[in-house]
Amino acid sequence: MNETYLATAGRYDNMTYRRCGNSGLQLPLISLGLWQNFSDNDPFSRSRAILRAAFDAGITHFDLANNYGPPPGSAEENFGKIFQKDFKPYRDEMIIATKAGYDMWPGPYGDHGSRKYMLASLDQSLLRMSLDYVDIFYSHRPDPLTPVEETMLALDHAVRQGKALYAGISNYNAQQSKEAIAVLKQLNTPFVIHQAKYSMFERWVEDGLLNVLEESGAGCIAFSPLAQGLLTDKYLHGIPEGSRASKTNTSLRPDLLTARRLEMVNRLNQLASHRGQKLSQMALAWLLKDRRVTSVLIGASGITQLTDNLKALDSVPFSDEEIQQIDNILNA
Repeated sequence: MNETYLATAGRYDNMTYRRCGNSGLQLPLISLGLWQNFSDNDPFSRSRAILRAAFDAGITHFDLANNYGPPPGSAEENFGKIFQKDFKPYRDEMIIATKAGYDMWPGPYGDHGSRKYMLASLDQSLLRMSLDYVDIFYSHRPDPLTPVEETMLALDHAVRQGKALYAGISNYNAQQSKEAIAVLKQLNTPFVIHQAKYSMFERWVEDGLLNVLEESGAGCIAFSPLAQGLLTDKYLHGIPEGSRASKTNTSLRPDLLTARRLEMVNRLNQLASHRGQKLSQMALAWLLKDRRVTSVLIGASGITQLTDNLKALDSVPFSDEEIQQIDNILNA
């Protein structure tokens, strides 16, 4: 795949974009995350093909973090190589995000939320990706030992340096988010988004966080919207060989696939079939029915999976009866 890449002319025709809260920033309803499938363990040509297909489909938002790999940093490095080969002419059409907050290098300055770590990490991320700036720079998680003011001041400084255009936070609960947002508002930092784990099986954001974000004028982007593959047709009959749950050191542990959970997955799959779509497509559409959710962040191990997930955008609206049916299944 060495030929010169030219983006598809009609790449914006079939994608819908939604504003992050009250900000001017719009994201595609479906964004691409590089948490999995873009490491040094993955075929470079496949990663490149996925990114090309995503951009051609109108996905303009690409989400990374300093620790994505393995090894940590390799997803950013591989993205940077592909960016230089294919996407540099399209930089102004792309939203590129990265984060800092998890363990990256030895010693007391390579983890969590200190100003030292946050700003050093961003410099390293920009170097790995061959970028002058990122569009969104996140605090990846709250740090119980660092004052929230220090971490937020680091985000603010990154924006004022021109190394990030917007600030974001991730994995903060409702109260922690409220405190962080108050600091950012006082600093007049362009805070636009919270990245939260949110799916049919992980609904904690509904217990206050979405309201906090709405009140502050920020958006929410859902990561793990398919519960690491649980909300697909992959596990309808147990754990297939070669699946994520069958591997060691994976984010989807086999003990999560209980008999009760598998029964729920099968019932949800039946409802999706009645709606004329796959379970994965219904699960993504279910999140996007809430306007407070700006975008859902999918992973993709291949172009077929990416294309399948994009069909969620063709979903018919949920009826009140369907919403109730889903709640009944999830609360059974």
